[in-house]
Amino acid sequence: MIQYDSLRKSLNALAAVSAVSGNDERMGQLADIERVAIRAGVVQHFEITYELCWKLIARWLNANISPGIADGVTRRQLFRLAAEKRLINDVGRWMGHHEGRNATSHICDFDKAKAVYRGTVDFVHDARALLRALETRND
Repeated sequence: MIQYDSLRKSLNALAAVSAVSGNDERMGQLADIERVAIRAGVVQHFEITYELCWKLIARWLNANISPGIADGVTRRQLFRLAAEKRLINDVGRWMGHHEGRNATSHICDFDKAKAVYRGTVDFVHDARALLRALETRND
């Protein structure tokens, strides 16, 4: 049986810091550097949670479908397999999360960082749905 505690904790942390960053009244009381730090924290939690998501998808597929089925596949192929097994609903959305994650390792421009930050809201929703599916179908 696969354990999902790390994903649950990471997702809860992402949702919590994202909620703080989305509270305009609270954020308005902070200095610019504090707002930047909180938004950077959202992006960092996104990175960690995304990595856990795709790795747990691969682990679940290998454990429940066929050993090695997820080994060496592209992320698109992994998400297609996950969609076929009803772990995720939308391959395109997950590829968008993947592109956001790739962008975080090359963020040199503020606009890209803001786009990744804004995408975390959808990611939290999708990651929660994935976690429910993984837990429900955990053999």
